[in-house]
Amino acid sequence: MTVLQLISSSGYYGMENMLVTLSRGLSCIGVRTIIGVFEDARDPHTEIAGAAERLGLKVEKIPCCGRLDLRALTIIRKLTSTCSVDVIHSHGYKADIYARLSAGRRQALVATSHNWPSRRFNMRFYAALDRFALRGFDRVAVVSDVVGRKLEQSGINKDAIVSIPNGVDIERFHHSEPTLREKTIGDEGVIVGCVGRAIPAKGGREFLEAAQQVLAKFPGTRFVWIGDGPSLPVWKQLAEHLGMSANVRFTGSRNDMPGIYASLDIVVLPSLEEAMPMCLLEAMAAARPVVASDVGAVNQVVRDGITGLLVPPGDTAALAASIMRLVDDRALAEAFGTAAVSRATALFSIEGTAQRYAAIYESACSRRLRLDGIAALERSTS
Repeated sequence: MTVLQLISSSGYYGMENMLVTLSRGLSCIGVRTIIGVFEDARDPHTEIAGAAERLGLKVEKIPCCGRLDLRALTIIRKLTSTCSVDVIHSHGYKADIYARLSAGRRQALVATSHNWPSRRFNMRFYAALDRFALRGFDRVAVVSDVVGRKLEQSGINKDAIVSIPNGVDIERFHHSEPTLREKTIGDEGVIVGCVGRAIPAKGGREFLEAAQQVLAKFPGTRFVWIGDGPSLPVWKQLAEHLGMSANVRFTGSRNDMPGIYASLDIVVLPSLEEAMPMCLLEAMAAARPVVASDVGAVNQVVRDGITGLLVPPGDTAALAASIMRLVDDRALAEAFGTAAVSRATALFSIEGTAQRYAAIYESACSRRLRLDGIAALERSTS
């Protein structure tokens, strides 16, 4: 079976990470994967292409001008034909719409909805187009039941929706060597880190306000944010305003994530909204204790009091108290980390996720063949 993974990207974040990880897992079980990346003339973010190619995955860049480029549709159709693509698996609004418009009768359509529809006003029109496009898909995978319910409410057939949790390459993150401490933030004291895109919904302000409370009691603690995004300058100014510049670092994007997690003593997810964040799965695979906002499917990943601690979103006092608990009790933090890697291995391995996706690919192809047969019969009797 050959699958075209289709994505329009704005950087290398959770969705891109999941797609590359899934493609590696699929290749290990004999599913041929091609990653099709839109190369927008206005904003050509193709970081995912480089990440995939470094791992030996096949990548095709699809030139695209504007929101609807007929040439891009032609390129996708030619790619599906020449590579004998059985399934187009799209990720995100733009990819979903292009997949729906470019698929032939023989290609099954599968999408992964990584989050709920965007609340931003300028994206509502595209979210509406996306939901309309998804009604013609054979299967729509969701990473949490919350997302599934929202899609069902928007008119997508309940029978087409399949819940598949994200997966992580356990071996890639377990027992890695630290790459952050000596070069960036020294080698002393507890290091508390966040991994994510620098946007307001990821909770950078809340992270810094909690850090200020932690430092009042544990002044040797250091904090680091790994990732880039538009809010980064604002958060840097806030850290300076709060008088924490000596204890807070912003590294920007990194391509040595196993070493990054190995450098952290505690991983924090202060997000105000999430679906199923890859950073938590990676932290667990790296045997790191986590403190996370109880949003989206986070409580399906983190067992409160067993693999980490959950706090209400936006509650900086609770966030600070949970961080201080793990800073003060290193034995508890280590126990959480040990339990975390066991849970990740049992429930969130990429091998299991790849097998689940392979099963829905087969199901989608069977449905497409059945519908094609019915259409052929109707044509012959008309």
